[in-house]
Amino acid sequence: MPELPEVEVVRGGLDRWAGGRQVASVDVLHPRAVRRHAAGPADFVARLAGATLRHASRRGKYLWLPLDAPDGPTGSALVGHLGMSGQLLVLPGESPDGPHLRVRLRFADGGRQLRFVDQRTFGGLALADLVDDGLGGLVPAPISHIARDPLDPAFDEDAFVRRVRAKDVEIKRILLDQTVASGVGNIYADEALWRAQVHGARPGRTLSAATVREVLLHVREVMGAALAQGGTSFDALYVNVNGESGYFDRSLAAYGREGEPCPRCGAPIRRSAFMNRSSYSCPVCQRPPRRARPA
Repeated sequence: MPELPEVEVVRGGLDRWAGGRQVASVDVLHPRAVRRHAAGPADFVARLAGATLRHASRRGKYLWLPLDAPDGPTGSALVGHLGMSGQLLVLPGESPDGPHLRVRLRFADGGRQLRFVDQRTFGGLALADLVDDGLGGLVPAPISHIARDPLDPAFDEDAFVRRVRAKDVEIKRILLDQTVASGVGNIYADEALWRAQVHGARPGRTLSAATVREVLLHVREVMGAALAQGGTSFDALYVNVNGESGYFDRSLAAYGREGEPCPRCGAPIRRSAFMNRSSYSCPVCQRPPRRARPA
């Protein structure tokens, strides 16, 4: 699943290629792609056609483009979540549709189209009202509960430290909790914990404030580095709006490196089961707690 750096790359592309453009027409080719729009595909099409997309924003792994209707602001936004395999592509109108095209937006200027492509149909688009997030910003109502992410200038580091140290659950589980800090997924949690030399099974309450801040520092560093390289692409499912892959997978130290030598100490990287996924860590640099909870 795309994580914060990948979604931020897509956001930047949407802002450049779709922001400020008026929608001429919308085709919903698979109703599941707009299942989060409770009023249904016909309402989605009717409300979006004729509206102008404003600049793209992001909260964690969610994207949205506020709308201006022809007669003024509507206070709503086009919201997107990529799920496991979703792609928001900006392509010339003559480009082939492809087998997994779900939604198409044509624009009044006749230029490139915005297409939502999703092989597994776990992602989707919807229209949602904008609400005050309590911090001076507007966010789509369905994601108002999601915390700010560690790269957000308004992220409250002190509050994050307090919440982590108050929890009697694994630090990796806390990092993946989108109500504590959004946008951190399996890949970058493993990489940040490897850099901090902290095992993911360590309960938050056992970590000092300094250690929590160090983990957060490495979360920011690893996601910033990934963002600079266009994100992480393990297969063709994650691409930017122009269909290009990211290259950060070549820089990963722990994730997906089972059996390979740890870049720091040389011990073989170990894989373990975690929340129906996999965790990767160094058995020497990241000592597990004596009584680790089962994942």
